[in-house]
Amino acid sequence: MVRIRKAKEIMYIGLCTIVEYHKVKQANQSTGFTEVAVFEDIPCKLSFKSAPSVLESDKASALTQSISLILAPEIEINPGSKIIVTQNGVTKAYKNSGVPAVYTTHQEIMLDIFKGWS
Repeated sequence: MVRIRKAKEIMYIGLCTIVEYHKVKQANQSTGFTEVAVFEDIPCKLSFKSAPSVLESDKASALTQSISLILAPEIEINPGSKIIVTQNGVTKAYKNSGVPAVYTTHQEIMLDIFKGWS
């Protein structure tokens, strides 16, 4: 298993930062929210898959894209977390859109583009 995990980790070409939205008490005693980085510079890999849309219309077919993040299995990412990934010189923000598939050697998390905190 150790060799298999090391082989997978060699393919990690990106780095990610995991950000959560935490409740904080402000100086004026009001409650606010702030972004908190819970993990930084975690080696990872983004994987993209495109497929033609199932819906047919008079217009050109649309492509749907599924985005998954592959990283070490011990990193716990809470639902709704913001995941900032830098890979191939491009940095984008995503959010996890489901329960991760956790394996002995890695985990895979389906992502959506981050459009703001829910």
